[in-house]
Amino acid sequence: MLLAVFLSFSQLNYSQDDGGSSLGDPAKGKELFNSQCAACHKPYARSTGPALHGITEKRDIDWLYRWIRNSAEMIAAGDADAIAIFEEYNETPMTAFPQLSDQDINDILAYVEQPKPEPPVAAAGEAAAGAGAGAGVSTNIIMAALTFVLLLLVIILVLVNKTLTRFAEASGVELPEEEARKPLWKAFAENQFLVLSSSVILLLVGAYFAYGYLMQVGVDQGYQPVQPIHFSHKIHAGDNGIDCKYCHSSARVSKTSGIPSLNVCMNCHKSVSEVAPETATEEYSKEFYDGQIAKLYEATGWDPTTQSYSGEEKPVKWVRVHNLPDFAYFNHSQHVTVAGVDCQKCHGPVEEMEILEQYAPLTMGWCIECHRETNVKMEGNEYYEKIHEELSKKYGVEKLTAAQMGALECGKCHY
Repeated sequence: MLLAVFLSFSQLNYSQDDGGSSLGDPAKGKELFNSQCAACHKPYARSTGPALHGITEKRDIDWLYRWIRNSAEMIAAGDADAIAIFEEYNETPMTAFPQLSDQDINDILAYVEQPKPEPPVAAAGEAAAGAGAGAGVSTNIIMAALTFVLLLLVIILVLVNKTLTRFAEASGVELPEEEARKPLWKAFAENQFLVLSSSVILLLVGAYFAYGYLMQVGVDQGYQPVQPIHFSHKIHAGDNGIDCKYCHSSARVSKTSGIPSLNVCMNCHKSVSEVAPETATEEYSKEFYDGQIAKLYEATGWDPTTQSYSGEEKPVKWVRVHNLPDFAYFNHSQHVTVAGVDCQKCHGPVEEMEILEQYAPLTMGWCIECHRETNVKMEGNEYYEKIHEELSKKYGVEKLTAAQMGALECGKCHY
């Protein structure tokens, strides 16, 4: 463990009326806390160790100095409180911090004793929604006014026409009689050339749209299903910079990238039970994200209050996003490890996606085009060294594309 597992029963020696500022510098304490303590502790919630807010009200400051610098020494010396804490937290050893000075510890304590910040009021989204509603009302009013003006013009034109007709009749002016005309459809039907030409055009247009529609069957580009647990690739791969292959580790060595087990999630989320307030957006609040972490805990049977597994697990029915037909063979390890292709080449800017979607069409033509344009990476790649040397002489080029190395052969993908 990375700071103290603090539980105690003594009186406060340092006043906390000013939010812990009398202890030290909270800003410096935050930096120290994040680098030394955050893996096992949170200021306001229990993690591997207890919540640290209010610890100076429970423990003597000199006792805290000794515990933080070497808790094992205190346990070995028979300190009753130290032994009680050690046993209560499953005899988990704590890392010693002899390098921390008294001022460093004071700064950390000043930071954890800061009052818990109030969650931001989500008024911006409501204001934006209200502004949008107001804009919608004004647009409707404008459209209604324009419609009324147009109707008024039509009525005026009709009245003017009738007035002029009556005036002409009263003045004895004879109006020319309209000649009887054939209906347009009848004239069209009697013209064989127009009928034939129109039929050919309609057939070609219909065939074009039918072909385009049929070619989209099985192409799920843009598919974005709702998952049982909302997983933000933007937060994990983008904001936190987690490597794709940390979660999808089998992409390095096997055909499939694999669905990460929930144990992989719990490597971090044993300690991360809630998101930072600044993570929230207008669309997704902090409460929403914290609720998704709670779903993870429910699925794994993890109890954050006791920091232990209950043994009651529930399966998570993830919805598959990318799905190739059975007759198409694709090997992740061949592309990721051997060819050195970045995940974003096929999956797009995943680090920017709040909800994962199928970025590429994954059609045969799309794959072939990539094989024709992509040069094989030879730097540090002994796998292709010999064949590259022979084929580069054959084709008279310095760099080979995947297509020149046989990537367009039918048997490569269809077996």
